[in-house]
Amino acid sequence: MSTGDPKLQTERTMLEALVCPQTQATLEYDAAAQELISRPAGLAFPIRDGIPVMLIDEARKLD
Repeated sequence: MSTGDPKLQTERTMLEALVCPQTQATLEYDAAAQELISRPAGLAFPIRDGIPVMLIDEARKLD
């Protein structure tokens, strides 16, 4: 038997399938900040209205 909301599980699985457009590295999902983090590129890609914005120009540079 599955636990949790199936919609949230599907959403998380889809987010985990994305890779960084610059480095092709796996992204970390930061639910609190609603971002996908690429440590190798030093970028955080925003998630707006549930949609990941995977444009390098829209990404925030990590400190």
